[in-house]
Amino acid sequence: MKKNTMSYRVKQYLIFAGPATFLFCAVVILPFVYGLYLTFTSWDGISKTKPFVGLANYIAAFQDAAYWQAMGRTIVYSVVSVVLVNIVAFLLAYMVTSGIKGQNFFRAGFFIPNLIGGIVLGYVWKFVFNRAIVAIGQALSVGALSTSWLSTTNGAMFCLILVSVWQYAGYMMLIYVAGFMSVSKSLMEAAEIDGCTKTQATINVTIPLMRSSFVQCLFLTITRCFMVYDVNLSLTKGEPFNSSVMAAMHVYNQAFAYKNYGTGQAEALILFVVCAIVGVTQVYIGKKGEVAA
Repeated sequence: MKKNTMSYRVKQYLIFAGPATFLFCAVVILPFVYGLYLTFTSWDGISKTKPFVGLANYIAAFQDAAYWQAMGRTIVYSVVSVVLVNIVAFLLAYMVTSGIKGQNFFRAGFFIPNLIGGIVLGYVWKFVFNRAIVAIGQALSVGALSTSWLSTTNGAMFCLILVSVWQYAGYMMLIYVAGFMSVSKSLMEAAEIDGCTKTQATINVTIPLMRSSFVQCLFLTITRCFMVYDVNLSLTKGEPFNSSVMAAMHVYNQAFAYKNYGTGQAEALILFVVCAIVGVTQVYIGKKGEVAA
């Protein structure tokens, strides 16, 4: 069989990429298409029939005040978390590439939180906030630590942000480490010969050449924060008084708790579109700046 024939190319594709393509279609494409279909029905998740209601679910989604409140909280949480995660990750990467003693040990240690599942992580930190910190605060008579931060609206959001930074920073650190290591040492040496301090060389030489690392880390943190659910569920469950319900949790409750699958799917699609627009815009701006640099 000639290698330039169509049948040969199809055969090679089916051998090497066929299984992955099948799994991708079965796990991602088909559920997405089916979910899109459900947005036009009033299915309750139980009955065999799925009455067609047109755009009624989208109208209900745009009129759902609780959903847009959850979306607003998600945006605030995402903005603060994305900024803090990337600042902490960059500083950690700078530290573990500066030649300090035991830097490989620190790299592994900082990455470990990312290996813990979100559900387990939430329950562990829930114990820390409700029991450990409260016990320390009461023992030291520190008023701010004597009550659980999860019991207040602002405290619950602060705890979510803190846990997210602790979980994601180690993973993003590895990407920044790769960015630091990709910068040629000769460029840094040339900058120092020209009179730059190490800090000035980092700001004016290293960081501009690490633009691709910033683009990747920002995209990953934005998408993760917008879709956060597991930590939200195990750490706060949306409490107190539903003040920490994020968009993904509201969508889940709408579909599976209230049995409004059509409205829940419509709200999930809106969340997906918002996340996609933000993510793609960030990547486009970052890549455009990368080319300019």
